[in-house]
Parts: sequence; C-alpha cells; structure tokens
Amino acid sequence: MNPLSRADLMSLEQYSIERPTFRKQVIEHKAARKVALGSNATLYFENRLTIQYQIQEMLRIERVFEAGGIKDELDAYNPLIPDGSNWKATFMLEFPDPEERKRQLACLIGIERQIWVQIAGFEKVFAIANEDMPRETAEKTAAVHFLRFELSSGMRQAALNGTTISMGVDHPNYHHAITVNQATQQSLSADLI
Repeated sequence: MNPLSRADLMSLEQYSIERPTFRKQVIEHKAARKVALGSNATLYFENRLTIQYQIQEMLRIERVFEAGGIKDELDAYNPLIPDGSNWKATFMLEFPDPEERKRQLACLIGIERQIWVQIAGFEKVFAIANEDMPRETAEKTAAVHFLRFELSSGMRQAALNGTTISMGVDHPNYHHAITVNQATQQSLSADLI
C-alpha cells in the first residue's frame, strides 16, 4: 500500500482553490469504480485518489488544520487504500424509503459476507467485511460496510491481462451477478500494479 501522508494533502486554503477541478477529476474517476449489484446494492471501489478526496472533504467540512486532526483522518482512511493484492470497497444498501430500509436491513443480515468477485477461470473470492468494527446486530445489518477482496497472485495477473471480472451477491434474500464493463475492469486492474 502506498499510504497517504500529510504531504499529499492540500491545505484548507489551497483545497478551496483546487476543489472544483479536483472534485470533477474524482467524480469522473469514480464513475468506472461504481458497480451496481441490482437496484439496491452498490460497491464503490476505493483507491488512493478516492481516499485522498474523502480525507480532503472531511478536513474541509470539519475545518481541521491541526496536525493531530489531520493524522487522525489519515489513520482512519488509509486502511481503505488497496495494497496491490486486493480490492477494497464501500458496500452500500440503498433503500430510499425509511420503513422499507428498516425491513430490508432486518432481512439482509450477513449480506456483507456474501458479496463476491470472480476473475474468469478462478473461484469466487468472498469479501472480508468490516475489519474496523462490527456493523450488524442480531436484528439487522448496517446500510454501509467496508469490504476487502484478497486476490491470489494468479488472479491478479489474470486481471492485469484483461480477463473478465464478475461480481455478485449470494444472500438468500438478495441475489445478483454481473460482469463488469471494460472501463471498470481497467480501473480495478490498475489497483493491482
């Protein structure tokens, strides 16, 4: 992993100047890193650029400029940067209606461990979920989870060679599978270099 350091971040003043251009760049970059798994579940694959943007936004919103606060943000977000042997993603369950969301989160306990990626010719790789803290109870799962997909060297090489990548969910109450498009395949493969 190539973690972000304080030197990689803009000051609040500089960020206020650069933000429109940087934000546009990140939004375009994120487009290929968003994978819908049906109509209510989405994977947002993180990398150094997406995490830098997240940290810059948090520092801006919270008006953090002191060294200790900046270090806290770096410590919180750096673990979400892939290290060349994995993909890391924010997984979101999205139900706009609050009552439906409540019902669905109760029906989808454990879904975060049923998310998978598959590189053609290899077995499915199921997510390692929420390494920072538990995000489910006996009554419901959370709407947001942090996932890591650990890949073998053969899988990484196949992805770098342009092999098809599929993703899906195998939960008893939510099934979906897709093959990612070429832009997503190329963007995710870049995380493995």
